[in-house]
Parts: sequence; structure tokens; C-alpha cells
Amino acid sequence: RTPDGQRNNGQLAQPSAARSLLILTRNAVVLRAVGPSSLGRYVDLEGEFHKLDVPGWELIRREMSAEDWAVVRLYDAGPAEYRYRFEYHGRQRAGLSGNPSAAVVSEVKGWLPTEWLEAQGPARVREWALDLAASLPFCSGQVGLSINGGLDLAGVKREALQRCLRHPGIDVPDESIGGRLGTRLWGVSWLTFVGQPVLGELGGVNGLKARLHAPGVSVQDLDGARAVVTLGEWPEAGNVDAGQVLPAYRELARVLEPWLYQEPQTAGPSFSLQQQRDWARRFLD
Repeated sequence: RTPDGQRNNGQLAQPSAARSLLILTRNAVVLRAVGPSSLGRYVDLEGEFHKLDVPGWELIRREMSAEDWAVVRLYDAGPAEYRYRFEYHGRQRAGLSGNPSAAVVSEVKGWLPTEWLEAQGPARVREWALDLAASLPFCSGQVGLSINGGLDLAGVKREALQRCLRHPGIDVPDESIGGRLGTRLWGVSWLTFVGQPVLGELGGVNGLKARLHAPGVSVQDLDGARAVVTLGEWPEAGNVDAGQVLPAYRELARVLEPWLYQEPQTAGPSFSLQQQRDWARRFLD
């Protein structure tokens, strides 16, 4: 997750060209990983699906050249399955008052099916994630197991939370977090990307390394100002009923606790505030 258009010097970049180039780089990374035929549809602002042909790509380029905000949602070619997905939500940091909002960030999201992970292996997934991260001025990010799709349907999120409290390594995404997250971290996962200002407040890469001792954990310095923490060779779901509580995930969560996003949302018909609190603190309590 990245502050909209922000570069390392903290200044807002000029809109349009720089952002358009960045998103095309991200698309190229995704297509190299899953193959050019895997993504074949896009969704317009009205929620309608369209073929991702040459005119479709041109429309996406124009969308990315907009000066205020951008939404790009790409799906796999076939309508029967939702196996591959790429999303970019570009947001201006200025709120309705015209003043920059520290809570607003832009987001890049990607889905890969677990079959792709099993076929390609975790090293290939990690390579893809690092390749994607190299083009992003990110504050934070994560790669791991996740429930995707249909969470806005009645009862689905409640069921997802119940299952994932049993399997804490599976994430339950929040589609609206980009308007509230800021420079905090959404959580810990198999790959946890840590940028500024959090990494600096931890004492840099060496400070982060010194706090982590669980077997199989590695901390890789990306460019001196950003790092990625890898929790083992494979992403793990865990199972609290079987005593699989993911100690490496818990250790990292305790280290990052002061910077984790833990603010409650508004309770709804699908989940309670207590369920939400239990989920946010599943590695801490």
C-alpha cells in the first residue's frame, strides 16, 4: 500500500505520466507471472464486465492518466471462475477539505489460485511478489493465503471470520481499508513488506532482524529503506484446534503491534465488533 503518488522525498508526484508508467509496469509483472491469456476481462465503473482487448487496454491507459483518481480491475478471461485478479485503486491524499489525509493510501492487489502456488512453488510466488514490489513506493504490503470474493453477501463474512479464527494464517481482506490505513500495517502474513516510516522506527533492517528469532524466518533488505519478512518456506493456514498456532506469525505480530491497524469498524449484519476485534488480535491474544 502506498501514499498516492508519493516518492521517497515525501513529495507528491505529478499525476498522469508517472502513475500511468507505474501501473503498466505492474501489469507487465502480473502477466509475466500468470501468462497473457489469464487476464481477459476488465470491470468498468458501473460494474459491467468487458473484454480486455486492444481498445480495453487503451481505456485502462486513459483511466490511469486521470489527474484525480483511478480504479483498474482486471479479471481472468473466463466468467465461470475467479482465479486471477489484479486491482489498482489510486487515490489522492487530499480529502474533501483539500488538505492531505494521512489515512488515505493507494492500493495494488493481486489474486493467484492455490493451484498456481502448488504448481509453481512458493519460491516462484515470492519472486513474483518481489518483482512487483520493486516498482512500488510502498509503505506496507503482504502476500499469503486469503479468502477472496463474495464477502459483501449476507452471512459470508461472518462465516469467513469463524473459519479464519480457526485458521489464522488465512486473511480476510477489507475492501475499504485504503481510506483508513495510512502508513500502518494491515497485518502479518507469509510475506510482510515493511516500508517507511515503520521500518525506520524499528531501527531499520538490522533493528527488525534483531527482534525476530523464530526458526525459518528471514528478513531481506530491499533498498535500505524497505524490507520483506518471510515466515518459512510455504504460507501456512494454521489450525488452533490442532495446536498449530503459527509461532513465527505471532512473534512478528508482537514486534509490529504498535503499528498494526486495529481500529474497529462499524458492526454489521455479517459480523460483530467482538468478532472483528478477535480477528485483528488473533496473533496477539
